[in-house]
Amino acid sequence: MTLFSTNEYFDRIAKTKAAMRQKGIEVMVVCDPANMNYLTGYDGWSFYVPQAVLVIDDEEEPVWIGRMMDLNGARHTAFIKEEHMIGYPEDYIQTELRHPMNFMGDYIKEKGWGGKTIGVETDAYYYTARSHGALKHSLGRETLMDANLLVNWVRLIKSDAEIAMMKQAGKIAGNVMAAALGHLRPGIRECDAVAAVFQAQASGTPEFGGDYPSIVPMMPTGEKTSAPHLTWTDAPYQSNQAVNLELAGCRNRYHCPIARTAFIGAAPPEKLQRLADITVEGLNLTLDAIRPGMTGEGVEKVWREHIAKHGFEKKSRIGYSMGLNYPPDWGEHTASLRPGDKTVLSPNMTFHMILGMWMDDFGFECSESFRVTDTAAETFADCERKLFLLE
Repeated sequence: MTLFSTNEYFDRIAKTKAAMRQKGIEVMVVCDPANMNYLTGYDGWSFYVPQAVLVIDDEEEPVWIGRMMDLNGARHTAFIKEEHMIGYPEDYIQTELRHPMNFMGDYIKEKGWGGKTIGVETDAYYYTARSHGALKHSLGRETLMDANLLVNWVRLIKSDAEIAMMKQAGKIAGNVMAAALGHLRPGIRECDAVAAVFQAQASGTPEFGGDYPSIVPMMPTGEKTSAPHLTWTDAPYQSNQAVNLELAGCRNRYHCPIARTAFIGAAPPEKLQRLADITVEGLNLTLDAIRPGMTGEGVEKVWREHIAKHGFEKKSRIGYSMGLNYPPDWGEHTASLRPGDKTVLSPNMTFHMILGMWMDDFGFECSESFRVTDTAAETFADCERKLFLLE
C-alpha cells in the first residue's frame, strides 16, 4: 500500500517530466533511493545493489527495475502497475561478468527507448563509476546527459501531505531528544545512551511509530564536541563534561533533525555558556526573520551579522533543505543557507538550520528543522533552546 495518493504521485511525475523537458531529456534513469521513493512509493533496504526508476517522456507511469528478490517489495510499496516492475536475475549481482546496469541498458533498448536522450544522476551516492560505464556500454553510448539533482529540485517544495509527515517526525524528534538528555549521567556508558536514542526513534509516539533516520546519532563528548560528525564510544559519561546531541525523528522516511548541547554538571565553563547564549540568540533572531521571498544567503546574513557583533565567524553553511531521504544523508543537496545561494524561499520548503559552533577544544550546537509558511518559519519539533545543565 502506498503512503500517498495516486494523484500525488502523478503530480510529482508531471513536475519531473517538465524539468526533463527543460533539459531536453526524454528518459531519466533515477538511482537515488529517495527519488525512487518520491516517484513511485518504493521503500526497501535494497539500495546496496544497483536499482533504478525510469521516467520516460511518453509513458504515464515510471518503470521500477531492481533485484528479482525485491520484486515483492515493489509490489507492497510502489503504486505502479505490475508490468512496470522489472526484476533482474541474481547472476547480475556482485560479479565481474556482468552488471545490473547492463540489464537496464538492454531493457531500455528492447523497449525502443535506446535512441532517446537519456539522463542520469551522476552524483547520486549509489550510482557508481562502474554503473555509469556499464550503462553506457549496453546502450552503445559514449556519453549520457548529466541530470544530477533534477528530481531533488522537484522535491524542494513539499506537498501538504509531506508536511503532515514531517510534523509527525517532529513529535518523534522531541521524544528522541528527551530520551538522550535523560541518559546523560555520570557512569552511564555513551553506547547505552545511544541505545535509548535508537529505541525512541523506532518507538515514535503512542499514536504512530518511527522509522530509521538516514544518519546515526552523533553524540561526541568533552573536547570532541569541537568536531562535528563524531558518533559515540563505550566510555562512561563523567561529571563536568559537555555532550553534543545531533539526532533526528523520522516518519516514513521523512525527517526532523534536531541538535542540542548538554553539560553534565551545574557550572559549565564561562566560554561554553557565553557561546551557547550567543548562538541561541542568533538562532532565535534568524528564525524570526525568515519570510517567503528571502534568499538562502539572506537568511544566513542575519545570523552572520549577529555573531560578528560578538567577535565570532562561522565559515560553514548554517542550513540546508531536507526531508525525504535514505542513508547516508537526510539533506536534499539543493538549497543551502549560505552566502551566494540565491534560492528564493517559498511556502512548504523545509530546512534544517544547524548552528554548530566548533572551536579549538569545545563546541556548541543548537538547531531547528522548519518549514517556510505563507508569512514566516514554523518549526517541527518542540524542545527548549538552551545549553542543558544536567546536575
